[in-house]
Amino acid sequence: MSTFRTPYNLIIAGVGGQGNVLISQLIARAFIKKGFQAIVGETYGVSQRGGSVMSHVRLTKTGEIAPIIPPGKGDFVLGLEPMETLRILKMFGNPDIHAMTNVRPIAPLDVIIGTLSYPSLDGILKAIQTLSSQAWTLDASAIALEMGNALLTNMVMVGAMIGTKILPLTMGDFIDILRTHTNKKNLEDNVQALQKGSEAVKN
Repeated sequence: MSTFRTPYNLIIAGVGGQGNVLISQLIARAFIKKGFQAIVGETYGVSQRGGSVMSHVRLTKTGEIAPIIPPGKGDFVLGLEPMETLRILKMFGNPDIHAMTNVRPIAPLDVIIGTLSYPSLDGILKAIQTLSSQAWTLDASAIALEMGNALLTNMVMVGAMIGTKILPLTMGDFIDILRTHTNKKNLEDNVQALQKGSEAVKN
């Protein structure tokens, strides 16, 4: 974390309904509390639920920055869906970018109705490795389902990202923000999901 430089560009990629807009807002607020300036920009696909959703979290210590990251200037891609992770890497990747993806595919509408086919998952994951300086893959969906709530997938992924120690964000930093945005029961579940994500990336 001593080499962390700003502006820093984090992209959270997924599809509608996975909660990446929520976690981008929470991550930004956690960094603001640590003294950073943070701005969030979002782009949506054709359909909010099931369509592509990309959140840009841009961090700086000084000066103003635009909400959307320029092509080829990403620093970290946090992907909740593998094909979306690869798509974002192709747009914003560079030789130094880090990437983390959930390995559970979510088929878009064209695949569901049979007009397109979903690419090989192995091929997608190999491409993510090739396009990243360092990449992590984990089945965050399976971890969330074991906890009894698929909606916790996004928190598992945040915990895993924190566990890499690439960003100067601790579990305590993020939990402090969660406390102001959730009730006690949901907080306990979210904290457990964060911890499981951190443990998964270490393993």
